[in-house]
Amino acid sequence: MTDRPSTETEADGLSQTKAMHRPVTAVLRLCAFVLWMLALVPAVALLGASGLVGPCRSVALFFWRGAVHILGIRLIVRGTPCPDRPLLFVANHASYLDIAVIGALVPAAFVAKQEVGQWPGIGFLAKLGRTVFIERRARRSKVQKDLMIGRLLELGESLVLFPEGTSNDGNRVLPFKSALLSVAEARLPDGRPLPVQPLSLAYTHLGGLPMGRGWRPYYAWYGDMELAPHLWTMLGLGRVTVEVDFYPAVTLDQFGSRKALADHCHDVIRRGVVDALAGRGGQAPLTGSVTVG
Repeated sequence: MTDRPSTETEADGLSQTKAMHRPVTAVLRLCAFVLWMLALVPAVALLGASGLVGPCRSVALFFWRGAVHILGIRLIVRGTPCPDRPLLFVANHASYLDIAVIGALVPAAFVAKQEVGQWPGIGFLAKLGRTVFIERRARRSKVQKDLMIGRLLELGESLVLFPEGTSNDGNRVLPFKSALLSVAEARLPDGRPLPVQPLSLAYTHLGGLPMGRGWRPYYAWYGDMELAPHLWTMLGLGRVTVEVDFYPAVTLDQFGSRKALADHCHDVIRRGVVDALAGRGGQAPLTGSVTVG
């Protein structure tokens, strides 16, 4: 269960937030995002409906890169996305902003719980982005697995999976549910195992200054937080820095079981988040680094 700050700490945080929040900035960002959607959404929808997966993913990538700029997100990216396709990306999950961040970096569809499709705004974007919606029920596990394998192998589409099964407060990485990694058991048409690439996301700076634990929940969305107030607050704050680390791709064959694979992915992602939050990002032997925005 997520630790909650004390009443005094919450009051101090609320006071600081009111001082830093800029309603004009929030309005401008919201209007710009809506206009950006109106400009790009028809193209994404048309390509997706036509089954043109490659062009659809390219336009979606362009859309999310624009969205990242509009929303005031500065990306520091270390490592390189694996060039193999199809590919399963495995990431930690703290916020709805994770979608924009990852969407701006890799041409892939997301895997999300069924309820996401019903959320206002986010559900629409998720459906538009060809998200694979799954139900977290054991009796549906085979159907869900077959659905994901079909997208991976039949359409050659890469997927992004959040094995925590929910978002968190951005200060930690929750245990991974190994059952969600059952899709990694799939074999490519040539018999090779499906490549799985872990990546970590950490919200580290606000307005150029290190972001403490008290500020991170204004970007992380979890628990019983209401979406509209959270989104309004986030839009009116300063420029946020998100550090993303791509780690070497692995396969299930290297670990022998999906539980061992899940443990490996959790371990490297957890270390990456801890290092980034502590200002030690980039300590892992990765190939390349780039700052976006």
